Amino acid sequence: MVDHMARRQSIAGTFLLKWFVCSLGLWIAAGLLGDKISYDSRLRVIVISGFILALVNMVLKPIIVFLSLPALVLTLGLFMIVINGLTVLIASKLYSPLHVTNLWAAMLAGMVIGLVNYLVVTILEDRKST
Repeated sequence: MVDHMARRQSIAGTFLLKWFVCSLGLWIAAGLLGDKISYDSRLRVIVISGFILALVNMVLKPIIVFLSLPALVLTLGLFMIVINGLTVLIASKLYSPLHVTNLWAAMLAGMVIGLVNYLVVTILEDRKST
């Protein structure tokens, strides 16, 4: 019973971290890419978009990755940039206040979000080890 409860808390904590990272990454990407990503300068849009992107990453992304395994193998994993862009584009289609102009902008946003994710996880791991 205790193990089950700890697992639930771990899943919830992981999702909250993914939500935060997606929101922060979208906000930074929108700042860097200018008019290619717009959110009407409202924090609420970024937070909701981050939530939707985190859900898309948890539900749809594993399916997309599985279906595109041949492309991932042929490109030595570089096709993940396209997949990350697709997830950003899907999130923008599901939540219209977030507007991404095209796949190229979405792929750049996906790279920014991936970099933010890497930095946040590295910082958190460093804090855990000390």
